[in-house]
Amino acid sequence: MPWEETCAMDQRVKFVAACLAGDEPMAWICERFGISRKTGYKWLERYQQSGAGGLQDRSSAPARHGRAMAPELRDRIIALRQQKPHWGAKKLRAKLADLYPDEAWPATSSIGDLLLRAGLIQRRGERRRTPPHDGPLAHAVAANDVWCTDYKGWVRAKDGQRCDPLTVTDAYSRFLLAADLVARLDYANARPVFERLFREFGLPVAIRSDNGTPFASTGVGGLSALSIWWLKLGIRPERIPPGKPQQNGRHERMHRTMLEAMSPPAETAAAQQARLDGFREEYNDERPHEALGQRPPGMFYQASHRPYDGTEREPAYADHQAVRRVRSNGEIKWSGGLLFVGEALIGELVAVSEAEDAWAVHYFDVLLGYIDAKGRKIRRPERGHAPAQGTEVSPM
Repeated sequence: MPWEETCAMDQRVKFVAACLAGDEPMAWICERFGISRKTGYKWLERYQQSGAGGLQDRSSAPARHGRAMAPELRDRIIALRQQKPHWGAKKLRAKLADLYPDEAWPATSSIGDLLLRAGLIQRRGERRRTPPHDGPLAHAVAANDVWCTDYKGWVRAKDGQRCDPLTVTDAYSRFLLAADLVARLDYANARPVFERLFREFGLPVAIRSDNGTPFASTGVGGLSALSIWWLKLGIRPERIPPGKPQQNGRHERMHRTMLEAMSPPAETAAAQQARLDGFREEYNDERPHEALGQRPPGMFYQASHRPYDGTEREPAYADHQAVRRVRSNGEIKWSGGLLFVGEALIGELVAVSEAEDAWAVHYFDVLLGYIDAKGRKIRRPERGHAPAQGTEVSPM
């Protein structure tokens, strides 16, 4: 039976006082106060343990929620976040599931709430996001179909030395092939990086870049010494349209992640390179990647079946094409005169073939342009023009 409809606290105090007086048996006292003996013994025990405060009402909620996070799981989550301060809840959960597959890990949202309560992350306002656009990357259906390259924005080490990282990734697997500091943004410093990659990983089918130095030039066909070298190795250069970095979006996204290794800058360039090397190792072999089902890129990348032996080939043109070697001044002989092609192609073989209403000039399968009606200069083609028919375009 419940307590009488008076102040519950007063009733409990009177009940305990009657029990302590010892004048009546417990059963009689409980009957007089209208409660069961079980309830009576409960309140007497609370008073003996905690005094008058023990007679206050207590919450009936369980001390620990039935689905609350186990302390050992919570400790492991926080410990991993402290080791990997740039990893979010998704990556932490994926990594912990790999490390401890027999544990029932909480949902990503629960891990995020834990990190928020622990002060390890800050709540962000909702951001408007541009819809993803893969575009030209759609044909990268296997490792080494396309490599992507660019220079990450430079930083200055604390000793004053400028640090320019040249980065290369595999478009299919997101594998970070290189993050190497170079002295200058030119062919002489870029080529050794690519030579090392070719020897280690083999040759890709294509390399995608922007239109900057040393990947491209302002000459005909946009060819540079570096892209000409790639062509001679059987690699197709691809350039994204100016002002369209989203067409190299996977590589740009890696650059944003790489800020972890560059901010703040290291003490020296050597220390900065060591930091980039550590980032590359973690990025490839440890860090879960959401687009790869929370698996690291290293699980999806394998070296190319096309080994690099340093052999450079000359283009093989069709029989109907007129072949000319570019002279030391960048010109070729044509129609009884000289026609300037470009200094980047000095010593190389180009082909001239008849198109619908003009003569087209090619280097390998790259359309350099069309000879104007007077035969004095090359007119640039419109973007997206198809390769010449009969030109060898297959890789080595």
